[in-house]
Amino acid sequence: MAKEGAEKTEETEQMIEKEAAEGGSGGGQRAADAKEMRAVVLSAFGGLNKLRVSKKSDAGATGRRAEDPSQSLGKIKLTTPKVGRVTPPLQPLFRTQVCVLSYLPQGIGLNFIDLMVRQGNIDNPPKTPLVPGFECSGIVEALGDNVKGYEIGDRVMAFVNYNAWAEVVCTPLEFVYKIPDDMSFSEAAAFPMNFVTAYMMLFEVANLREGMSVLVHSAGGGVGQAVAQLCTTVPNVTVFGTASAFKHEAIKGSVTHLFDRNADYVQEVKKISADGVDIVLDCLCGENTGKGLSLLKPLGTYILYGSSNMVTGETKSFFSFAKSWWQVEKVNPIKLYEENKVMAGFSLLNLLFKQGRSGLINSVMDKLIILYNEKKIKPLVDSLWALEEVKEAMQRIHDRGNIGKLILDVEKTPTPLQMANDSTETSEAGEEEEDHEGDTENKERIPFIQQ
Repeated sequence: MAKEGAEKTEETEQMIEKEAAEGGSGGGQRAADAKEMRAVVLSAFGGLNKLRVSKKSDAGATGRRAEDPSQSLGKIKLTTPKVGRVTPPLQPLFRTQVCVLSYLPQGIGLNFIDLMVRQGNIDNPPKTPLVPGFECSGIVEALGDNVKGYEIGDRVMAFVNYNAWAEVVCTPLEFVYKIPDDMSFSEAAAFPMNFVTAYMMLFEVANLREGMSVLVHSAGGGVGQAVAQLCTTVPNVTVFGTASAFKHEAIKGSVTHLFDRNADYVQEVKKISADGVDIVLDCLCGENTGKGLSLLKPLGTYILYGSSNMVTGETKSFFSFAKSWWQVEKVNPIKLYEENKVMAGFSLLNLLFKQGRSGLINSVMDKLIILYNEKKIKPLVDSLWALEEVKEAMQRIHDRGNIGKLILDVEKTPTPLQMANDSTETSEAGEEEEDHEGDTENKERIPFIQQ
């Protein structure tokens, strides 16, 4: 898998360099026209002060760094128009190279995994400096000779193996999908990660059927809301959800039963369903693993898809990691056998970028787009942020303050307060963190929730 990725990267780099040298025509010519672009750069793993908005040539969107093949995504280039628009703007968003789509991102999705990447709180983290981000939406700006099925100006959404937090993005064609006509760029940026993760867990792993019951943690988050919506597509499914108390009013209509995240949800669930539930979707880990397994009915499925309990402070905490690991119940396979229970894990990014299952994801995306067109599902956008506001956006995720997805809008103008503390790189990365004392912008921001 890694070897194939390196070969594709080398092929793309050679094509780009050739087009740049020859000044070819068509899509190649567009790719050769390097422009200045902004990108959020993580200079080193750690706190918010490690993030900077840098300006560089958009040729860097291909990640052409021979010493680090993992940064070379080079198949499709994207540029992004203003997030809220449904009609594409005049300038192209997505640039595409040979067997690659290149685009200018319009909207960029923020996920909890991005926070963990910033802290270095993941297995085998890439080398820094790097441009974070795994999904975005935009418009095709250039097409390579071998690209079929896409045209200049197509509105698309895509998965990206890092490098999404930029005005120009490259990603392999196999990770790109056309946006439905009535879907906005902000919705498109909020769609792939959340809904594919929710669909895969419910239908591919747990085999959700009529009359079953589901417990989902962080019900107010992007995946939690996607799970709730997808459960409504199956008759008589009962959804139990946990969320912070301040989110209950906003999301109470999306689940059947809602509990405070700090309450004893095991007892609350058993008061309603003495036998427990059929499916547990856990993004917390730690002590919740044992609790989730204890709630499973016979033939029930517990799925771990995150470990947010490991994130307690701004930087990586070995104490939180050790505590979460220690609290995880040590599972005996014999006990699973005797109790007829299933324990599983799910990582969409590993499935896509390490295990080569893009074909399966493509089929799931086709089904999800049909459900969207039938108006059975709809991405929930919490709020829009400028690139320069990325620190404040990440803090909102850290505080678990979002309801739905946070989106970076590359055309959004930073608030005056943020411009005074502009994070655009003008000095060495890694300087002392700015003093945010008294900064209430994050708390006062009104969520952009689409009904």
